[in-house]
Amino acid sequence: MQTTEATRAGAERALKVKLNERIGALPVGVGLTPDSTFAQLADYWLEDLDVEGRIAKSTRQRYEANLRQLVLPAFQHLTLREIGVARCDLFIKQLAKKSYNRARQAKVVLRLAFGLAVRHEVLLRNPMDGIARLHRPAHTPDALTAQEVNAVRVAVRFWETGIAPSGPRPDGQLSVIVEVMLGTSARIGEALAIRRRDIDVTGPNPSMAIRGTIVAPKGEPPYRQDHPKTAKSRRTVAIPSFTAEAVRKRLATMTDMSPDELLFTSRNGTPLTMHNVRRQLRHVLDLAGIEGVTPHMFRRTVATAINDAADVDLAAELLGHTNTKITIQHYIRRNEMVNPLTATLLDRVLAPDL
Repeated sequence: MQTTEATRAGAERALKVKLNERIGALPVGVGLTPDSTFAQLADYWLEDLDVEGRIAKSTRQRYEANLRQLVLPAFQHLTLREIGVARCDLFIKQLAKKSYNRARQAKVVLRLAFGLAVRHEVLLRNPMDGIARLHRPAHTPDALTAQEVNAVRVAVRFWETGIAPSGPRPDGQLSVIVEVMLGTSARIGEALAIRRRDIDVTGPNPSMAIRGTIVAPKGEPPYRQDHPKTAKSRRTVAIPSFTAEAVRKRLATMTDMSPDELLFTSRNGTPLTMHNVRRQLRHVLDLAGIEGVTPHMFRRTVATAINDAADVDLAAELLGHTNTKITIQHYIRRNEMVNPLTATLLDRVLAPDL
């Protein structure tokens, strides 16, 4: 694009006018222009997600919640023409000062919404492509020791005896859920989605197949989704004896022999929800004076144990990760003890010669 004017400033102004004219003439065909508000783009993007129908309902709901709670308060009245790299960059940085996770979630929906505007020729470029990298705060994954795991087991089993004067009589499922998560590294939703057909505890090498997860879209009953979080998450795991024994006992109490029957269900036969299991575990551990333990911590505990006993590659394979970077960064508690061989070497080289 070129223009000729008497002065440099005049040429720059003329170029901007031509650029705006070109943007305004883009073939949109969707009722959006660079002068449309971001709120209009937001509605159009959500409609496009529904038409495409590619993402899970829970993901769609999460996107909309993040959009309306985090992004729209700052952007809804601005036109798309007014939202550039600098504005987006400042917004994400300010949000990151309050919460890294909120900034990350806002970044995702902004990039996707503006990406749609670019694909549909409303904008020439995505302003999110030029913002600064979002840096995650330093974090050390938390994992339980063997002693802490056993303390959790004792607390859950004591509660399941019914002696603890609190709530309805336990049905014995919570302790099995704990053993399944400790023996498979499964996410809580994956553990709750295990069916009778996914279990083999009669052969010489007991195993469980991770083939789905439980989802609970807002306003809808929970159901089993036929795939876990990622494709790599589909896996068959050899289970330790303590998990196999707990599962055998659970199977013996089940009356429905259908291969599609879930291993864990409510009293009405419906899937257990992740929220209810988290709440129940927190309640049981509160009674025992144990704080800070969540179901996902079992997954980190398994990752740390396998890494310490073998290596990170095996830990990543067990967790269903596509690469070890995720495992190291988010799941393995670093062993701060340096190899004691260093003391022997220093004694050999630097010991005083008296």
